Amino acid sequence: MSEKIIQNYLRIKNNIKEISPNTNLIVVSKNQSMESIDKIIKAGQFDFGENRAQEALEKWQAVNALNPNIKLHFIGPLQTNKVKSVSKLFHYIHSLDSERLAIKFSEEEKINKKKLKYFIQINLGEELQKSGIHVTKSSDFINFCKKLELNILGLMCIPPANEDSKIYFSELKDIALKNDLKELSMGMSNDYMEAVSLGSTWIRIGSKIFN
Repeated sequence: MSEKIIQNYLRIKNNIKEISPNTNLIVVSKNQSMESIDKIIKAGQFDFGENRAQEALEKWQAVNALNPNIKLHFIGPLQTNKVKSVSKLFHYIHSLDSERLAIKFSEEEKINKKKLKYFIQINLGEELQKSGIHVTKSSDFINFCKKLELNILGLMCIPPANEDSKIYFSELKDIALKNDLKELSMGMSNDYMEAVSLGSTWIRIGSKIFN
């Protein structure tokens, strides 16, 4: 099984490199054992994504202390009561989606004297079950976050299931350009090649690596 995981990982890395050598891969390690994750670290991977704060703390706290090259990306919905623990462990937040959350992160940065890197999640499909800022409010929210001196790298989206992802990736890219943001967190196991071809700088892949 471990050999298959590494084969999957290397194949995806090569697929990305053929289209865009500047696109970064985040290996989504939620629900995976550290034994499996460690093999990918040894293969040269340092960016990992988690979407549950408690699981991430249990898995990564010791590893983070021993390996300063590891960069953790929080990629799931986040409640304000988890901001304190997430701020200490993670380096990137891909799901910033409310003023309350932005204010809380700003406060924690001052306490911890640690600057994080943020992606603002945009709910392009206007889906009630998904987090994210409405498209019409995106520019105002980006400016709000910048006034808090948060380091906003770019935008993130999760396109609606069973629809053409390329339409939503193109829309996210347009919103980013209009707001002078250079980074795009878009593309997962089923649509990462489309995302890379449309300018994604960070893709998030788990199931296609771990089967």
